[in-house]
Amino acid sequence: MTPLLEGLRFTLVGIAATLCHLFVAFALLAAGMGAERANLVAFLVAFLLSFRGHSRFSFQGHGRRTGSAFARFSLAAGCGFAANQAVLLLATGPLGWSDSAALIAAVGMAAAVSFALNRLWSFRPVLR
Repeated sequence: MTPLLEGLRFTLVGIAATLCHLFVAFALLAAGMGAERANLVAFLVAFLLSFRGHSRFSFQGHGRRTGSAFARFSLAAGCGFAANQAVLLLATGPLGWSDSAALIAAVGMAAAVSFALNRLWSFRPVLR
């Protein structure tokens, strides 16, 4: 599979996971759960959907065992989140960007870091 096709599939799964996160969070808020807890639960649900989607669709045929890929994916997600936060804090702080511009940059950075780590490490094809 070409990197372009993988990138497109990665984007589609990412959009689905984001929508899932928002749907679950809003449903939990409507049910009376606090925002922090609703966001955490929604992140975990979306994280699992994201892993499943990337494992079976974005990086299909990677040949890794599920446990190994999941551990790597978890670390990659953490790195993506850290990159997101770092860009957001830098852009809104010292650089003085608007929240909207900073958020776009942060989400873009996290997506790029996550794609690279997942393609090159989490779901890297197993050499036979």
